[in-house]
Amino acid sequence: MTIRLGDNQYGKAETHVVRVTRGAKHELKDMTVSIALAGDFAATHLTGDNSHVVPTDTQKNTVFAFAKDPVGEIEDFALRLARHFVSDHRAVQRARVAIAEQPWARITVAGRPHPHAFEKDGSEQRLAAVTCTEDSEWVVSGITGLTLLKSTGSEFRGYRQDHYTTLPETRDRVLATAVDARWRYAGEDVDWMAARREARRLLVETFATKHSLSLQQTLYAMGEAVLEARPEIAEIRLSMPNKHHFVVDLQPFGLNNENEVFYASDRPYGLIEGTVTRDDVEPADQAW
Repeated sequence: MTIRLGDNQYGKAETHVVRVTRGAKHELKDMTVSIALAGDFAATHLTGDNSHVVPTDTQKNTVFAFAKDPVGEIEDFALRLARHFVSDHRAVQRARVAIAEQPWARITVAGRPHPHAFEKDGSEQRLAAVTCTEDSEWVVSGITGLTLLKSTGSEFRGYRQDHYTTLPETRDRVLATAVDARWRYAGEDVDWMAARREARRLLVETFATKHSLSLQQTLYAMGEAVLEARPEIAEIRLSMPNKHHFVVDLQPFGLNNENEVFYASDRPYGLIEGTVTRDDVEPADQAW
């Protein structure tokens, strides 16, 4: 039997950096940055030789130092960081930088946005993940925590049933989910803000308007809408939990319940995941 070291990477996870850009109106950038490096690091695993290791504390410091310059969109910031680690450290053959951005909104005072006071803008976060090697780059953007619900326009029936099936078929149900969507761009010459804004709009509007026969059907329609409208996006991956809303039986109280009162169950839940892709793009497993 031969024992060997397999794939490995290491890095600094979840460095939380807040960048204030000062002026007449302050701008706020709230990012959690995670770095993973792969390459010629076998020696540190096998013999404890750390001569090729870029300490994770150095990685953290690099994030803060790079934030001194204008950050821009999180895709741009991730690209600068990933390129730095690949170009400045010979042992690094692949650098992956993932960023989650928490949006903040200006507090309104007397009907006017305050120049330097903010409130957290919901639970939704913007995502970016950049992977760089010596000769290739991939950019993946996305959103997480996008919570959606529609109170009708959704069915679930015609499914396979067996001895353990108790779920009744329905032609009218609440459909709710929390969308985790990540999409890979075909290149780097992209207006990141516009692409993300439009991708989000298409996801939300398709969820609202597509009559749903299953959450799987809705997932595909949402991904399809993004790819049809945004040629710079090569593929999109969606993870959508089914946030079940069960009609409460009010008969014991002498009351009818015509899809008006629901019990919102947080677990267990159905988890629907899928990838929607163009058939004319090359796969890019390293991007993910």
